[in-house]
Amino acid sequence: MSFFQAFESPVFEWVKALHVVSVIFWMAGMLMLPRFFVYHLEAAKGSREAEAWTVRETRLLRIILNPAMGAAWLFGLLMIAVRPEYLDGQYWLHAKLTLVLALSGFHGFLAGQVRKLGQGEGMRDPRTWRMLNEIPSITIILVVILVIVKPF
Repeated sequence: MSFFQAFESPVFEWVKALHVVSVIFWMAGMLMLPRFFVYHLEAAKGSREAEAWTVRETRLLRIILNPAMGAAWLFGLLMIAVRPEYLDGQYWLHAKLTLVLALSGFHGFLAGQVRKLGQGEGMRDPRTWRMLNEIPSITIILVVILVIVKPF
C-alpha cells in the first residue's frame, strides 16, 4: 500500500481530526494572546506583574500558538496533497485558505509584539488590543461558515 493509498482508509479521517484539534488550540491561543497584552499593559511598567505577563505571553506563543499553527498547516496541507481534487471548483476552500493566510500573518504580527512588549516597545494601547482581539473571532466564524455551509 502506497502512502497516498493509506489516506483512502480511516487514516485520512484521523488527519482531518488532528487538523481540527490543532486549529482549536491555535484559535484558543490567538484569542488569549491579545487579552494577555491588555493585562500586561495595564500593569505598572517594570513591575513584577508586567514581567510575569511577558513570561506568560512568551510561553503561550512558544508552547501553544506556534506548534498548533504549524500542526494545523501541516495536517491541512497534507489533506490537500492527498486529495488535490478538493481544490477543483471548491471556491469556499480558496476563500478559507485566504482567511487562514491572513490569520497566519496576524499570528506573525502577534509574535513580533510578544518580543517588542517584552522589551518595553510595541503597541502600548490596551483599547487597540481589545479591538484587535476580535480579528481571530471574526475570522474563525467566517472559516467555519465556509467549511460547513460551502456557500460557493
